[in-house]
Formats: sequence, C-alpha cells, structure tokens
Amino acid sequence: MTDETTVIPLLEPREGIPPVIEDSASLARVVRAFAEGTGPVAVDAERASGYRYSGRAYLVQLRRVGAGSALIDPIRCPDLSELDSALADAEVVLHAASQDLPCLAEVGFHPRELFDTELAGRLLGYERVGLGLMVENVLGFRLEKGHSAADWSTRPLPEDWLRYAALDVEVLIELRDVLHEELKSSGKLAWAQEEFASVLAHKAPTPRSDPWRRTSGIHKVRSLRGLAVVRELWTLRDGLARESDVAPGRVLPDSAIVTAALELPRTTKALTEIPPFTGRSARRHLRDWLAAIGTARSLPDSELPQPSTPGDGPPPANRWMDRDPVAARRLAAARTVVAALADEHHMPAENLIQPDAVRRLTWEPPAVVDDETVTARLRELGAREWQIELTAHPIAKALIRLELKGQAC
Repeated sequence: MTDETTVIPLLEPREGIPPVIEDSASLARVVRAFAEGTGPVAVDAERASGYRYSGRAYLVQLRRVGAGSALIDPIRCPDLSELDSALADAEVVLHAASQDLPCLAEVGFHPRELFDTELAGRLLGYERVGLGLMVENVLGFRLEKGHSAADWSTRPLPEDWLRYAALDVEVLIELRDVLHEELKSSGKLAWAQEEFASVLAHKAPTPRSDPWRRTSGIHKVRSLRGLAVVRELWTLRDGLARESDVAPGRVLPDSAIVTAALELPRTTKALTEIPPFTGRSARRHLRDWLAAIGTARSLPDSELPQPSTPGDGPPPANRWMDRDPVAARRLAAARTVVAALADEHHMPAENLIQPDAVRRLTWEPPAVVDDETVTARLRELGAREWQIELTAHPIAKALIRLELKGQAC
C-alpha cells in the first residue's frame, strides 16, 4: 500500500492530450504506429451508460510503448478491424475487461490475449479494485475519475474529458507489469491466465424471455393485473428507448412503472398525479402510457402473466431451508469450505469458485459424491481447472461428512 504522502497526482498525459482520430487517413497512421510499437497494448473504452440505450463505445483509448497514446472516435471511425489485425499478436491490457469487450467487438476489435488488471487485483486479494485505487495503491499515482459517468456520446468532447480518457491508459501497462510480477511471485499467474482466457471465451448470455421482470421494485406488485401493467409499460418504454437510443430510465423510471401497476390509473389526470409521468420525456407519451395500462386492464385472466417463471436453476438460497433443509445444509457446508479456502489464498470467495456453481452442485449433487463426481460436476458447471483443483476435494469431503452424519440425505 502506497503511503498517502507519496501519492503523485497524474494531471497531464506524458505527450499531452492526443488529437481525436476521426477520419480514415488518421486512423491508418495510428494503425501503423501501433503495429510498430512493442509489448502489451493498453486499451479502454468509454460508453454512455445511463444516457443511451445501446452499449456502444463512444471513445476508444490505446497506449503502447513506441506508439504513445491514441484516442479514436468510433462513431466517425466505426471499423477498427485493421487495427485489430495489426495487434493480433499483442497482449491487450484492460481493466474490468468484461465491461468493454462487447463494445470493442462491435467495432471489430477482438483481443486474442488478455491481461485484466481488475481481475488480477481480485486474485491477489486487493480489497478495492477500481482503476483509480489500483493505480494509487500499486503505483503511487492518483487518477482523476470525475468523468467516468459522463455522457460520452456528447460531441465535441470537452478537453478535460479527453485528458481524463488519455490518463486512463497512461499507466495501465505499468500497472499490468507490477501485477504480473505479484501474480508470478504468489504462484497465481497460471490461475490468472486461465481466468483471462475464460473472459475472452465467454459468450453473451441468452436474452431473458421476460426481461420486464427485472423492473426495479416489481416485488411490490402482488396482483396479476398489476404485473400485466408492468409488462405493457416496460415493453412500450423499451421500444421508445430503443428507437431514440436513450437509456430506458430517462424515458420513464422504473419507479413510475411500479407505481402505475399499483394504482392502475384510468385517466390522464390520474396518471399525471404520479410525479415521474410529469417529466418532459414521459409527458410526450402520456396517451401511449395510458393506452398500455388500458391494454393490461382489458386482458382476459388467461393472458395475465404469472407471478414468476420457473428458472433452470435452484431457488434463491434464502428459501432453501423451507424448500429443502437437506440441500440448505449441503450449501452451508460447501460455503464454509469455500470461505476458508478463499481466506487461505487471499481472494474473494466468488473468484475462488463461482457461487452459482456451488449452489447448483449442492442443490442437485451427484448420486454418488466423491472427488471424481464433484470434479466432473464443477467442470460441467464452468469452473476453471485451477478452481477445481483447489475446491473439488474439500467440497466433496464436506458433503461426504454430512452424509455420514445422516444430514445430507
């Protein structure tokens, strides 16, 4: 941990703020420069989460030894496939890579080799793994993080935003180098490499069949008719947001949808008594919101949504004791083992082994529990080999102990 008195604020990029690349000729020069550079490539992307419907990148930042830094506008230069080809053999350094990889893929940039500084920090047991704190605690530099939640779809981008963006990759390679050595000296480098490969191989999850069920506060809606209102309003809002590329919450907040589902307003006056419906964006569609509520009101009972849809996994863990006390005891035993191992190896339990894998294993354990069957089940559930090596035997041992005590059958 760096002493507070030795922390040095990073105020300006070493070579100044690079110009934003907005045309094919400038992009070609960047491609050549980065192809001629050496070592890993630091990459970051800025989105407009909370402002736009899409998760696209609105700025891509890169840095490499011998090439310096580059800021690319992917709206003006939407195809980075040539840059991708030029860096095909390079290790790409990202912080919290799973957040940026999808938007980078949209512009044709697909890392083949990854170093994720956030994930490395987790495996090494750093308690706080945000980029600013990692840079401060590991390297002794302080990054300005004031624009992380900005609307990066803004054009032109303000100079102080561009400074912030350039600084985000300024010392990312140096951070990578220190963490690489820490992983190596702690015996965790091979684990990290497996994790990085898993991040790159991860496939986007199948879209939920009923995404409206994730409306914040929906648990307050107890009637089926109210759930139908949530569904109709959510679907209408999603279409409007998608069409205008505006974050859904800026069209109509979840709180308004839930309140309407509880109060079931019948008139425009009653609808506007719900404060969020008086906002500038929501007021433009008052007639549509009311029509959606009317549609939900008129549905026959047979077409009303049910309280919940059955999932393909176990129920929430807090219901296990009521649903299956034996499974609850298995889960508790496995979690105790995982917590002890995570503490021993100085990392969060969720990085030692995926919590969902532990839940699924203990909800429906193999018919015969032993090292071999637990290993096979964890592998089937997506656990990495290093995780299986550390956890399969201790978890199997704990479950067998329960069986011997007559508490797991």
